[in-house]
Amino acid sequence: MPRWKALPDELDPQVKEFTTQLRRLVDRGGLSVAALSDRTGYSRTSWERYLGGRLLAPKGAIVALAEVTGTDPVHLTTMWELAERAWSRSEMRHDMTMEAIRISQARAALGEFGAPPAPTATGAGGKTPQRAPGAVATGIAGPAGVSPTIPPQPAAPDADRPGRAGAGGRIPAAPHGPTPPGGDRRRRLTMFLAGAVGVAVVVAGVLFLTGNGADGRKDQGARSSATPSAVAATGLPAGVKCAGAGCTGKDAETMGCSGDLVTTAKTVGVGAATLEVRYSRTCGAAWGRITGAARGDSVRVTAGTVTERGDITATGDTIAYTPMVAVKDAAAAKACVTLASGRTGCTP
Repeated sequence: MPRWKALPDELDPQVKEFTTQLRRLVDRGGLSVAALSDRTGYSRTSWERYLGGRLLAPKGAIVALAEVTGTDPVHLTTMWELAERAWSRSEMRHDMTMEAIRISQARAALGEFGAPPAPTATGAGGKTPQRAPGAVATGIAGPAGVSPTIPPQPAAPDADRPGRAGAGGRIPAAPHGPTPPGGDRRRRLTMFLAGAVGVAVVVAGVLFLTGNGADGRKDQGARSSATPSAVAATGLPAGVKCAGAGCTGKDAETMGCSGDLVTTAKTVGVGAATLEVRYSRTCGAAWGRITGAARGDSVRVTAGTVTERGDITATGDTIAYTPMVAVKDAAAAKACVTLASGRTGCTP
């Protein structure tokens, strides 16, 4: 039975090649996943995801693997940089696909607001009555763009008195005469008001479906602020439990923002530790992480006036995360580390 499972077919070729190279290094070093975890400081679960193609390994893990297997870290990190770009492109395509799905769902739902077509009046035998000479069209388009017309009305002694039934119990039509002054103006005003009401209904439907109504003005001030508003939960991928401001102060893994939805936006080495800014575009949030660290080391992430902090308090722990902060993009977040030795460092 093969040691490694086949990589996902949808994995980008560049990422697939990089992951295959990682597997070769592990095999060449004769390492089990458990041993790899012990010697690099990254959890067994994380390495299973890295080597299974479900998550791109961070740069710190790659450097640690190179040290453990005696591999030149320069060449390995070069492959990692190419793989990370490919991974980011895949995430962008995923986001665009999700956006297209949400737009399609909104368009389909908006169809419920449309008024049903008006039925065409028919005469005896189901035929559309024809307009008599001199008859005036009603102004409502019928089938194939032909305006329905008013059929000739039977003459009656009291036809000049609207409201009284003539022969056969039918109400005869009022005689046609010249359009009274101002009739066209009133008709245009009526049509304008009807159109305005229709537009208002459609706009209200869009705001309701996209969560931009009174209870969730997502776009209002979002582009001008470093902290975006929360996205409606119904528009998030399965498993993702927050977005934007709703993620601030929460754990990335618990809220479903890690895994395939995260990238390493910034990396810097500080002593033996690797400091990173982790970013999830789907969740609209970032957080800080340190790897290869030791007890007493701490990491914090800042976005605008919001700062979150994570610490290593147990002996043997080498990784620490901060809670998330909402950001409009990865550039808005900055991570800093303070080592137990007193040494400090920050990402750009």
